Amino acid sequence: MEIIQSHSNKQIMDIKELSQYLGIGKSKIYSLIRMKKIPASKIGRQYRFSKDIVDSWLRDKIITKKESALQQNAVPVNSGEDK
Repeated sequence: MEIIQSHSNKQIMDIKELSQYLGIGKSKIYSLIRMKKIPASKIGRQYRFSKDIVDSWLRDKIITKKESALQQNAVPVNSGEDK
């Protein structure tokens, strides 16, 4: 029986490990890096990712129903009806 080791305990990840951790392709990660949308460190020619920073980045990107409801119930500031 083969035991699959989890990368969740590793604090610093490379592109391949981050790809597996996030469940997205390496090309998508490179695209996010180019657009400066994902926190990355470059050491020489290789990228490295701090698990803690990536986890924090993921938390900041959460889209919740509560936020959506607040946006739908927002009243426009200058609707033009006050004139």
